[in-house]
Amino acid sequence: MSPKNDPPLAPRRLVIASRESRLALWQAEHVRDRLLDLYPSCEVVIEGMTTRGDQILDRALAKVGGKGLFVKELEMAILEGRCDLAVHSLKDVPMVLPPEFELAVVLEREDPRDAFVSSRYASLEALPAGAVVGTSSLRREAQLRSQHPELSILPVRGNLDTRLAKLDRGEFDAILLAVAGLKRLGLGERIRAILEPETSLPAPGQGALGIEILAGRPELKAWLAPLHDAASAACVWAERAVSRGLGGSCEMPLAAYATLGREGTVHLRALLASPDGQSVIRCQIDGLAHAPEEIGAEAARRLIAEGALELVKPA
Repeated sequence: MSPKNDPPLAPRRLVIASRESRLALWQAEHVRDRLLDLYPSCEVVIEGMTTRGDQILDRALAKVGGKGLFVKELEMAILEGRCDLAVHSLKDVPMVLPPEFELAVVLEREDPRDAFVSSRYASLEALPAGAVVGTSSLRREAQLRSQHPELSILPVRGNLDTRLAKLDRGEFDAILLAVAGLKRLGLGERIRAILEPETSLPAPGQGALGIEILAGRPELKAWLAPLHDAASAACVWAERAVSRGLGGSCEMPLAAYATLGREGTVHLRALLASPDGQSVIRCQIDGLAHAPEEIGAEAARRLIAEGALELVKPA
């Protein structure tokens, strides 16, 4: 709903912290436009910045500090009062936030699945033995190795445009990307095939955007509340709780994907794999949507009971 007049005590100025990649700026602009619909007289500014995760492109993310590299600079801008909120792709947000911050909003989720992108081949199954597939995700890599050990899998870092350029230059026969990012940038035609969860179970929070703010700002949280999607949040909280229960490391080939069932239930699928994909432990669990974190925590306990942590124990 877009009110014609601002409600009483509407915000006068809000500053959004954002990474400067094209996709991150699209996400920030999407939130800006939603806020302007709600509060037409509010000045909404986007403060772009480059994070450590954007700067380090020659090493695997898991080896240089993990997902937190994409959010630390944005959090510092909020802590210092330069920005009011940060917009994140939730799959990039650490599972445990510093106590000064909170995830105030989960927006309605885009398609959470993975995409097969190739200039030469129509699907994973069409790739010949030895074909080179690029992915930045241990989760995708482990699942791919489990099902297609005949393929050669190499890391590909950089923003979405950089990865696609490497594919187009012939450095890879195919790359795996998130459907959501491609769709948001109008690149849906690059998708040759969508990988169903049975083939590539998504990452916790994949396809969902979250808004992070400083804890203890109830007025800001109230202004943002109309953007919150309770159904998407229930699924994301369940997924993130799995990761938190397993230690929350981005060095884990972990997947978790929840969907809403009938009569207020959540159906959660999760897996943890060995990095080489030779061992995969899975679980499925149903629970009540009003307690999603309990569902995720129980899934983590079941995976641990089946020996999941042994799969990722350092050698």
